Amino acid sequence: MKVVLAYSGGLDTSCILTWLRETYDAEVITFCADLGQEEELDGLDEKAYATGAVKSYIEDLTEEFAKDFIFPIFQANAIYEGTYLLGTSIARPLIAKRLVEIAVAEGAEAICHGATGKGNDQVRFELTAYALKPDIKIIAPWRLKEWTFKGRNDLIDYAKDRDIPIAVSAAKPYSMDRNLLHISFEGGVLEDPWVESPLETHVMTTPLEQTPDTPEYVIVEFDKGIPVAVNGEQLSPANLMRKLNALGGPHGVGRIDMVETRFTGMKDRGIYETPGGTILHQAHRALESICMDRETMHLRDQLVPQYSTMVYNGFWYAPEREFLQAAITESQKNVTGEVRCKLFKGGCHIVGRRSPYTLYNSEVVTFEEDSVYDQADATGFIKLNALRLRMRAQAKRA
Repeated sequence: MKVVLAYSGGLDTSCILTWLRETYDAEVITFCADLGQEEELDGLDEKAYATGAVKSYIEDLTEEFAKDFIFPIFQANAIYEGTYLLGTSIARPLIAKRLVEIAVAEGAEAICHGATGKGNDQVRFELTAYALKPDIKIIAPWRLKEWTFKGRNDLIDYAKDRDIPIAVSAAKPYSMDRNLLHISFEGGVLEDPWVESPLETHVMTTPLEQTPDTPEYVIVEFDKGIPVAVNGEQLSPANLMRKLNALGGPHGVGRIDMVETRFTGMKDRGIYETPGGTILHQAHRALESICMDRETMHLRDQLVPQYSTMVYNGFWYAPEREFLQAAITESQKNVTGEVRCKLFKGGCHIVGRRSPYTLYNSEVVTFEEDSVYDQADATGFIKLNALRLRMRAQAKRA
């Protein structure tokens, strides 16, 4: 059997690589996606080969990640349970897509991931894989009876027994996952939702107490709902995200502490840092406020919770998500222009917006005297809208 393994070189996937060889007599091909996690990936292929891999893929997918995954969800203003900007959720379909593509190219019968049986990632990986290759075999060791390990200590013993090259250190008091959009922290000391997160969980954002006492301004430019420039500088999708992260992080922008509902139904506490994404989210909504027709915006807003849940639950390649994405893209055809944001003490405050497609007309909306709007027209407008209310009140008196 030939298997493509989603590989990080850490304790879990290093042990899984050896376990696949022992359990299935498998030829294991490893795949590591660089999604902007800022980890040193040099030497990872040598480590994979030292553990018995027959081939190693390490790919920089940051531009594809930003262009084809991050930007579309920000066009949709996707936000899960009113708070979470889907930083981990949106990375999984890209990783799974490449796993399947490599499996096809290498003639592999199966793909393998190290996600546990309690979380969302197992669902996201596998729904994507089945959507793209219905006959793919998926090996999820943590859900198998053959996988007898109960936790980290068992894996450490297994690695020592088989001379698996891993850096064994004290367990972190929480788990971390980082990419171009965000970093997440969960588990360990964070499992008590009453306990404040430790200072060490500030990685992409500066603690509020240490942020500058002077605000910083940033201008984000959009073309049809897609960000294209920061402060007048045209940037590639990935570099635009890096720029906004570098601007927002020092001001503490984009840090949240939330308890979310996993797809499996259990509640989970997570700490998320999404500085660039938070700026994009706020700026995009601000630009829409002057470019989008009211009814179009209100209808789209009704769909945001459904769209966000689809992404969170792993249905990126489902027809319903693709259907909504087409409608969202159509809604964005006039969302072009610039937004000026003020970054200060954890906040991203909108202080200006302009667009060649603006629907804002100061002559109409002014409180001063004008010659373009007859205020007397409002009398009939109000009476027509009040008609059903008046009839209801009369019926109650009858």
